[in-house]
Amino acid sequence: MKNISTKIATFIVIGIIISACDAEKRVPNNKQRLTKNEIFVNEKATTIEDVSNQLYQKPNTSFLGYHLRLNLFNLANPNPDSTYQAKFTKHPGKYERMSKWLSAKQVDRLGQSFLYKGIDDFLKNTGEPPVIIDTSKAKKSLSRVNYYYFNNGFFNVNSKFTVDSLSPKRAKIKYSINTGVPFFIDTLTTKIQTPALDSLYETRKSHSVIKSGKQYNTKDFEDEKDRITTQFRNNGVYHFQSNNVSFDLDTLNNNKKVNVNLIIKDHSFQDKDTTRTEPFKIYKISDVNIYTDYSATNNSNVFADSTTYNNFNLYSHSKLKYKPKAITDAVFITKGSLFADTRTVLTTRYLNNLKVFNYPTILYEVDKRDSTAQSLIAKVYLSPRKKYSLATTFDVTHSNIQDIGIAGSLSETIRNVLNGAETLELSVRGNIGSSKDLANPESRFFNVSEYGVNAKLSFPRIWFPFKTEKIIPKSMIPSTTLSAGFSTQTNIGLDKQNATGILAYNWNPKRNNTARFDIFNVQYIRNLNPENYYNVYESSYNELNNISKTYNTNPNYVDTTTGDLIIEEGTTGFTYDVLTAKIPVPTEEYSTVLGIEERRQRLTENDFILSTSYSFSKTTRTDPKDNSFYQFRTKIESAGSLLSLIANAADLSQNQSGNYEIFNLEYSEYIKTEFDYVKYWDLSKEKVLAVRTFFGIALPYGNSNYIPFSRSYFAGGSNDNRAWEPYRLGPGSSGAIFDFNEANMKIALSAEFRFKIAGKIKGALFADAGNIWNVLDNTTYEPATFDGLSDLKEIALGTGFGLRYDLDFFVVRFDMGFKTYNPANEMGKRWFYDYDFAHSVFNFGINYPF
Repeated sequence: MKNISTKIATFIVIGIIISACDAEKRVPNNKQRLTKNEIFVNEKATTIEDVSNQLYQKPNTSFLGYHLRLNLFNLANPNPDSTYQAKFTKHPGKYERMSKWLSAKQVDRLGQSFLYKGIDDFLKNTGEPPVIIDTSKAKKSLSRVNYYYFNNGFFNVNSKFTVDSLSPKRAKIKYSINTGVPFFIDTLTTKIQTPALDSLYETRKSHSVIKSGKQYNTKDFEDEKDRITTQFRNNGVYHFQSNNVSFDLDTLNNNKKVNVNLIIKDHSFQDKDTTRTEPFKIYKISDVNIYTDYSATNNSNVFADSTTYNNFNLYSHSKLKYKPKAITDAVFITKGSLFADTRTVLTTRYLNNLKVFNYPTILYEVDKRDSTAQSLIAKVYLSPRKKYSLATTFDVTHSNIQDIGIAGSLSETIRNVLNGAETLELSVRGNIGSSKDLANPESRFFNVSEYGVNAKLSFPRIWFPFKTEKIIPKSMIPSTTLSAGFSTQTNIGLDKQNATGILAYNWNPKRNNTARFDIFNVQYIRNLNPENYYNVYESSYNELNNISKTYNTNPNYVDTTTGDLIIEEGTTGFTYDVLTAKIPVPTEEYSTVLGIEERRQRLTENDFILSTSYSFSKTTRTDPKDNSFYQFRTKIESAGSLLSLIANAADLSQNQSGNYEIFNLEYSEYIKTEFDYVKYWDLSKEKVLAVRTFFGIALPYGNSNYIPFSRSYFAGGSNDNRAWEPYRLGPGSSGAIFDFNEANMKIALSAEFRFKIAGKIKGALFADAGNIWNVLDNTTYEPATFDGLSDLKEIALGTGFGLRYDLDFFVVRFDMGFKTYNPANEMGKRWFYDYDFAHSVFNFGINYPF
C-alpha cells in the first residue's frame, strides 16, 4: 500500500511539473518564442560573449535546461481582477452573501489580497515573460554587431539574419556575419600646435597605446586620449581636457592600412562674447591656502586667525584648533611645484583619511599677481566634523561557536583630541548568544555572554621617536593605532577574561595595497573556571572515565551511585596516579591519559602572548559589484622572541619545566605565517566562479611546545568546509575525537559557482577541501599529526549546494554540505560513504564565505 501511495504521489508531482512546463503557454497566436540565437562569423559558429552581448533579444534564462523563471511567469493568472469578478458573475447571490458577514468594501479589497492577486503579482515579478521574436530588434542587433566589428578594425562588414521556425510558437534566429579583412595601423604622425606640449608628448611617446602594425581598435584611441590627458595634467597643463585630443584617420588606400594623425590644437576658451585661442600654458603653484573651518554660512566672514607654516597659509574664522603640521602633512600640493592632478587626488585621499573633516574641496584659480598668467593659487576647503559623536550598533550574528547571537555596542568618538587630528574612540559592547556545542545542563537558550570595553587612539602619521619619512613616505597615508581592551566571557564552560594592548602602524604602499605592522600585540587570557573542563569537553571525560572503570583502584575518585569519575577530584586524582605510576596501566592507555592531560592543561592554562606581526594585502577589486578580481593576503607573526631575548640577557632563572615565566606565567613563544588567495571570474549573465586557497602554520619553539588555543586553527563551519560542523573536522584522520578540535597547521581550498535563479534569489554549487594537522608540537597521536606529503591524502572534501538572497547591502546565505571524502573513515569507506542527507550539514551565514 505504501509503495502504491508513493507511486501515485510521484505521478501527481510529475503531472504538475509537466503542466507548468508549457513554455509557450503565454505566447500569443501568430507569434513565436525565441529559443536560441545562433551566430556565425565567417561561416563558423561563435559563442564569444562580447558578440552575443550586442544582441537586443536573448532567449529566456534557464538552469540546466529548465526555464524556471519562464514557468513561474506562466503559472501566474494574467487577469486576476477579471477572474475574481467572474466568481460573482457566475453566482449572482454570492456577493450579497459575502457582504453580509464582510462589508462590501472588504469584499472588494479581498480581490486585491495576496490570495487572489498578490500571488500572481509575485509570480510575474519573480518570473520572466516569454521572449517574443521581434524582427525590428533583430535588425538593431545586426547594427550593433556591425558597429562592434567596425570598432575592432573590420570596416567592410556584411551581415544578415534569418528566422528559423521550430514549431508554430517556437523559433530561433540565425545571424550570419562576414567580417572581411581587418585594418591595421600603419603610420602615426602628430600635429601639436603648442610647442611646450609637443616637447612634453615626445618625452613619453614610446608609451603610446597606438602603435604601427597593431590591429585597429576604437578603444585604443580613447585610451590614448586618457593617457595624453593624464600626462599633460600631471605636468602643469591645467586647462587641458581629453576632448582637446583628436585623430585624423586615412583609410583611402587599398592596402588595409590606417594612417593616423594625432592633432592637438591650441587652447580655445570663451572670453565674454568672443572665442579666443592661445597656446596652452604650464602652470606652477604660487600659493596654497588652507581654510580649516569652511562652511557655506561663514564663507563671507572675516578670518579671525591665520598662520603660515612651511609655505602653507592656514586660515580660520575662529581660533585655529589644529597643529599646522597635522594638516600640512596631508597636503601634497606645494608652493613652487607644477600643477598635477595626482597631487590633488592624493591630498583629497589623505585629508579624508584623517576622519576629522568632511570630504574636502580643492579648487584652483589663476594668480592675478603673475603678469605671465602662469601661476595658480590652490585653495583647500576643510569642513570639520563634530568633535564628539555617539554611535550605537545592534546586530544579530551567527558564528562558528554561536548558533545565534545578539550583540550591541555604544561608542563615543572624540576627534582632534590632541589638536593633531588624532581620533579617540571609547566603546563598550555586549553579546548574548546560544550555542549547542557547550555543556548546558540547565538547557538555557542563551548560554553564552560576553562584555567588554575598548579604547583606541589613532594618529594620522607614524608615531615613532625617529623620522620614518624615507621608509614610509606620507604619500602612503601612514597612521598609528594605539589600543587597549578588556572583556569577560561568561558561559557554562570555562569562562574567560581577556586583556589586550596593541601598537600598530598602517599604510598603503599602493592604491589597492595595505600593510600593517604590529610592533607589539599583547594578550593575557585568564580562564576563570578550569575545574569545569570535563563538563565542557565531554569526549575527553568519557575516554578518561572508560579507562578508569578498568584500572582505577581508589574508590574515593568514583561516584558510588553511577560508578563514574567525580569532576574535579576524581579526574585529577586518577590522572595524577596514572602519570606517576601509582596506578599501573598498559602503554597505550598511559599515552591516552597523557594526551588527555596535556590537552586539558593547554586549554585551561592562562596565556600570556607578546607578539610582533606584519600583514600585507592586495586586491584588484574596484567596487563591491566587481566580479572579476583577485585578492591576496599574507601575515607573519612572531611571539615571545623579545621576552626570551630579555630573559637570556638578564640570565633569569627557569621553572621546573625549564621555561621562563613573566608574572608567574609561562609566556608563549612561536612563529606563525598565513597565505590567503581569492580569485573571482565573471562568467557573464550573473554567473561567477570564485576560488579560495589558504595555508597557515604556527610552530612553537623555545619557551613553548604547543600553540595557544586562541592562535590555533580549526576546520569546518559556514565559512570553511561546509560539510562539517565547526571544530568537527580533523585533525588529520583522527575523526574529531575531542569536542573542540584544533591544530597548528591548516590547508583549505574552496571553489564556488554562483548563478542567478530568480530575481534576488541566487544559487551556488560548491566544493570545499582541507584539513588541520598537528606538526612539530607536543601531540604524538599519529592520526592527528602531519608527518609528510603522504598525509595529504587526509584532505577532506565536502560538496554541496546553496541558496542566497541578495538584499543589496548584505546577502543571506543557506548552504547544504555533504561529506564527499571523509579521511576519518577507513580506506574503503572514505568516498561517498556518508553522502546523504542524514550526514549532511546545514549552514546559515551572512554574506559570501569568501
